[in-house]
Amino acid sequence: MIITDTHTHLYSEAFDEDRHEMIERAINKNISRFFIPAIDSTYTDAMLQLEKDFPEHIFLMMGLHPTHVKENFKEELKHVEEMLAKRPFYAVGEIGIDLYWDTSTLEIQIEAFKQQIALAKQYKLPIVIHCREAFNEIFEVLEDVKDDNLFGIFHCFTGNLEQAHKAVSYNMKLGIGGVSTFKNGKIDKFLNEIDLKHIVLETDAPYLSPVPYRGKRNESLYILKVLEKLSEIYGMSQEIIADITTQNSKEVFGI
Repeated sequence: MIITDTHTHLYSEAFDEDRHEMIERAINKNISRFFIPAIDSTYTDAMLQLEKDFPEHIFLMMGLHPTHVKENFKEELKHVEEMLAKRPFYAVGEIGIDLYWDTSTLEIQIEAFKQQIALAKQYKLPIVIHCREAFNEIFEVLEDVKDDNLFGIFHCFTGNLEQAHKAVSYNMKLGIGGVSTFKNGKIDKFLNEIDLKHIVLETDAPYLSPVPYRGKRNESLYILKVLEKLSEIYGMSQEIIADITTQNSKEVFGI
């Protein structure tokens, strides 16, 4: 059984004390594929170091996170562009729109999102979407740019059934993590109406720890709790869920 964490910030400062041990804990439990989203240029070196330390397990993305789209966003996008031209990455992400923290940057968030989608298409890469309180705005952009080269993952999907179907219609898999275990998470109520071929597993570590670790630092090992929950939701063994979702991740990332 191979388990894939399609979204984990293993370079985060939250892991500075025990990064290698934490990754080894996960690898020892068959969680052996870690896809690492970018935030901004300040984390690039740490991401590259992570890949150097665990070359068979770490797969990097490149992108500018919507909450880091600030006055200097054009410089940051230049960095994304230069890195994509310099070496291989497995996705452009995480990118998107976040209206939870700051609505005043909506215009430049949209601009950065569209530019990065164009880069993903240029390099024939998937996109990994961050969406917080911005489903309408995200769907508007996707409607605008949809074509056969648009595909990827709707990371940390927290929408309703209608929004899930809509996301899938844009050739997106749904990234399911700790929220599926929350009492008020809601997605567990309808997830079995979405074919498992559209689902990938993720932790978003160090954020969004699943129950019973909610409120504590998340880590990739805790994806086992997400796997357990999906096994319950779909009425399938954990092995089957792990196999199908890992296969789905291979379709998206090409590895």
